[in-house]
Amino acid sequence: MSITRAAVRPAAVRRKVESWLAERDDSDAIVLHARPEWTDEPTLTVGETTVRVVPCPTPIAARAALVDRAAHEKLVLLTDLTDMELGDGLLAHVSMQKGRSVDPWDLVTQVFGGQIRLDSTLVRTGRWVADALTDLAPAEGWAPPTGLILTRDHALRHLAGAVLGLDPDELDGAGLLQWSTDAPTQLRFADLPADWAEGIGTFLAEAAGPVAVAVLAAVRAGHGVDAIPLGLLAEVLWPRGVPTTPDVDLVVARARLEPRLGGTRLTETQATAFGEAAEAWIYRALDGEPAARYDARRMLRRAEEIAEEIDVAGRLDASALLPAGFTQRMRAFGAAVRLAVPASGATATAGELIERAQDRLAEVEAHRSADRSRVETARMAVRLLRWLALPDGPTPATMLDAVHRQVRADGWVDRARLDVFAGDVDQQVAQAYRLLHTAVDARRARHDREFAELLQDMISAEREPGALLRVEDVLDRVVRPVLDNGRRVLMVVLDGMGVAAGIEIADSLGRSGAWTELTPGGGPRTGVLAALPTVTQVNRCSLFSGRLAVGDRSAELRAFSAQFPGGVLLHKSDLRTPAGLAVDPEVAAAIGDPAVPLVAAVINTIDDALERSDPGTIEWGTDTVNGLRDLLAVAQDRVVVLVSDHGHVVDRGSDALLVPSDSSENRWRPATGEPGDGELLFRGSRVALGGGATILPWREELRYGPRKAGYHGGAAPAEAVIPLLLFAAHDENAVPGWTGAPVSSPEWWREPLRLAEATPVPAARTATARTTRRTVRHPVQDEGLFDLPAPSPVAAPPPVDPTATLVDALLASAVYADRRGTRAPLPDERVAAMMATLIAGNGRATLETLATRAGVPVHRVHGTFAALRRLLQVEGYPVLSLDPDGRTAKLDVPLLIEQFGLEAS
Repeated sequence: MSITRAAVRPAAVRRKVESWLAERDDSDAIVLHARPEWTDEPTLTVGETTVRVVPCPTPIAARAALVDRAAHEKLVLLTDLTDMELGDGLLAHVSMQKGRSVDPWDLVTQVFGGQIRLDSTLVRTGRWVADALTDLAPAEGWAPPTGLILTRDHALRHLAGAVLGLDPDELDGAGLLQWSTDAPTQLRFADLPADWAEGIGTFLAEAAGPVAVAVLAAVRAGHGVDAIPLGLLAEVLWPRGVPTTPDVDLVVARARLEPRLGGTRLTETQATAFGEAAEAWIYRALDGEPAARYDARRMLRRAEEIAEEIDVAGRLDASALLPAGFTQRMRAFGAAVRLAVPASGATATAGELIERAQDRLAEVEAHRSADRSRVETARMAVRLLRWLALPDGPTPATMLDAVHRQVRADGWVDRARLDVFAGDVDQQVAQAYRLLHTAVDARRARHDREFAELLQDMISAEREPGALLRVEDVLDRVVRPVLDNGRRVLMVVLDGMGVAAGIEIADSLGRSGAWTELTPGGGPRTGVLAALPTVTQVNRCSLFSGRLAVGDRSAELRAFSAQFPGGVLLHKSDLRTPAGLAVDPEVAAAIGDPAVPLVAAVINTIDDALERSDPGTIEWGTDTVNGLRDLLAVAQDRVVVLVSDHGHVVDRGSDALLVPSDSSENRWRPATGEPGDGELLFRGSRVALGGGATILPWREELRYGPRKAGYHGGAAPAEAVIPLLLFAAHDENAVPGWTGAPVSSPEWWREPLRLAEATPVPAARTATARTTRRTVRHPVQDEGLFDLPAPSPVAAPPPVDPTATLVDALLASAVYADRRGTRAPLPDERVAAMMATLIAGNGRATLETLATRAGVPVHRVHGTFAALRRLLQVEGYPVLSLDPDGRTAKLDVPLLIEQFGLEAS
C-alpha cells in the first residue's frame, strides 16, 4: 500500500540530484519517495546533465518513464509507492536498486557542506527552516559553521541575510533600516511563504531587537520604504523622558501612525528603539558621502510629509533632526524671548522668563538640522536678555570710565545686537528680535548720550586726559616702551575697527593658540579715545604723528618717519602681492629684519566694508580681515599691537534717519545752527575739523550724507572708542607692566542665568571639615603703563553653607593631601575657587568662568583645568570632565564625595 507523503519542493529535488550525480553512479534513474506531483519545469539541467522529473503514481507509470527515456537524459521518478510495490524488476534499473527518501534536514546538511551535525534547536524551529535553507541556498552552498555543529543562529542568520541582501553580521537595527531603503529586496521578502516570513521575522526580532518588529510591520503594510521616516516620527510620538501616561493628543497621534505599520501597536520599547535607530541612520548618512547626505535629506522631507498626512506636524518640535522641528523650536524660542523683553507685560519675573528663554535656546542648540548662523543669533539674543536684566549702573564719573564701559560691557552688547539687528528669516522670531533690539537700543542710547555729554564736557573744558589714553598717545605710551625694552613691534592699524569688531578679532587670535593676549597688569582690557570728528584723515594722521593732526597718506608717512626713522609704515598698496605670494617679499624682509624695530601696517578691510558690503553681518577675524593672518604668520618674534583710527556704526536700514546738512559728510556737520535731537555741539582743541567746532550725532541712526553700509565721524562710543589689543607669541612677560589677560567677556555673556537653588550638596564629614569659610584671594595686579583703576573684583558665588563645607572638607581630606603632592601643586585658594564655582553651578561651569573665579589668565585656563582634573581623578574615575563643546566643565559631585571619603558622618 502506498504511503501518504509530502510534496517535494523543486529545490529539494535539485539537491538530491546533485548528490546523486556526485556519487558518479552509472544508473540512469533515481527513485525519490515523495508525492507524485510536479508543477515545475519537467527537465532540470545540473551541470551538463539533463534530468527529467516524472511523477509516477503507479508501477506502470514508472516502467513507461524508463522505457521512454531519451538516451541523453537521466530520470527522477517521484512516487509514493513503496519499494515492494515498485518491484525488484523495476528497481534493478534505478540507482542503488531502491528508492530514496527526501529528508529536508539531510538536504540542509548537504547545502552546508555535508560533514556537520544539526543542533536540535534548529530542528525544533520547524520544517519551514529546512525548506527555506534548501530553496534559497546559493549555488555554492551556505557558508559552513566554524565547528561541526550547525547552530540555529548560524543557519537563520545566513538565511535572513540572504533574504534581506545583507551581510549576516549586519543583522542589526542599522542594517534593517538600510535594507528598508531597497524596494526590490523588500518585494522578495513579501513574496516569501507566510510561515517563512513569520519565522525569519521572529529571528530578526531576536537578532536586531525591537527595531525589527517596526521595520517588518512597515514592510508588510506596504510602507517599507518609509521605515526610516516612520522611525523619525516614532521618535517624536514616543519622546524619551516623558511621563509614562501620555496625554490624549499624543495617544491620538500614535493611533494615526498605526495604519502605516499594518495596524501594529508599538510598545514603548519598540518605538524608542525604532526612533533611536532611525535617528542614528540619519546621523551616519549626514556625515557620509554626498549621495548618503542626499538620501538623509530625502528621508527627513518624507517624514515631514507623512506628519502632514497623518496630522501630527504640530508635534515635530520634539524631533532633534527634522527641519520642521527646528523651525518650531525657533518659534518657541522667539515666543520666550518676546515674553522676556522688559515691559512685555508678562506676569512672571524677569529671571524666570530669561531662564525659560535659555531652556528654549538649549533645545534650539541641540537640533541637528539647525542653521548655525540662526543659532548663533539666538545665543546673542539670550545674552542681551541677561544684560537687560542687570540693573543699569550710574552714569560714568569720568571719560575713562565711559571708555572702559564701552570696552568691557557695551562693546559686547554691540557685538550681540549686530546679529539681532540682522534678524531671522522666520517672521515670528524676527518680531521677537525686533522687540528685543528696541529695548537694547533704548538702554544703549542712554549710554551713548552719557558718553557724548562727558566727551563734550571734556573737550569744551580742555580737561587733561590723566590716565585716559588718546589716539595720539598710542605710539609714545604703548609702542615706545615696548621698543625701549628691547622688543620689536608689529603695529597693525585696522581702519574702522570698533570695539565689537575688536572683540571678534581678539577671539579669533586666541582660538589660534599661537598668541597670548596681554593687558595692563593682567587686568581688563583698556581702550583709546579718538579725536573728533571720528574720521580717518584726523585720527590716523594723529595716531602716526603722536599729536593731533589732519592729513593724508603722505602726511602719515612723514610724521611716522620723523618719530621712528628706522621704522617701516605700510599702506594698502604696499601690502598687495603678486600671484602665489601671501606676503610681499619686501614686507616679509622688513618684519623679519632685526634692525627694523617698528613695522606699522594699515589694513583697510573693515573701512572698505563700510562702503561696499554689510559690516554688520561679517564676523571679523584673521580669516576675514585680508592679510592679517599672513602678517601675523611672519611676525612671531614681534609684539603685535592691534589698534584702529576709529570705530563705526552700521546702517539702520528703514530705521535710519537722514538729517539735512550743508555738508556731504556722513556723520558730522559744520557748527551752523543749533544741534537737533540726538546731536551735540563739540568745540575745543580736540575738534580737528570745522574750525574747531562741529555738530556730531550721538544717536547711531542719524546720518547726513549718502547711504552706505556703515558710517563714522560721530560721537557715539562705537565710533569714538578704539580697541587696544596686545599679543605676544607665548610670552606673557614680553611687555613691562603687561601680562596674560584674564577672561575678557562679561559674565552675562558667557554664563546662563539660573534662579533655581543649587542641588543640595550632601553634607561632608565634619570631623575633618574646617570651621571657617575659605576666602578666595585674587592675585594682586601689577601697575600698568598708565594709571588705570584697579579692576573691580568679580563677585564670588553667593555663599552656600553646604558648598563651603564640602570644599573645606575636600581640602582637609587625607586623599587630597596625598594627591596634591609637592611638585608645582595648584594653590588651595585656586582649587577652592573653582570647586565652589562648580558645586554652586550644579556641577557645571564654563572654563572662562572658572578662570575668572580663580584669577587665572585666559591662556592658562586649559592647563589649570587639566591640573585640577588630574588632582581629582582618583583611580582614574572621571570626577571632573569636559563637555564635547570643549568649553564646559562637569563635576560629578557624588563621585567626588565617594572618592575623597567625604560621606556624611
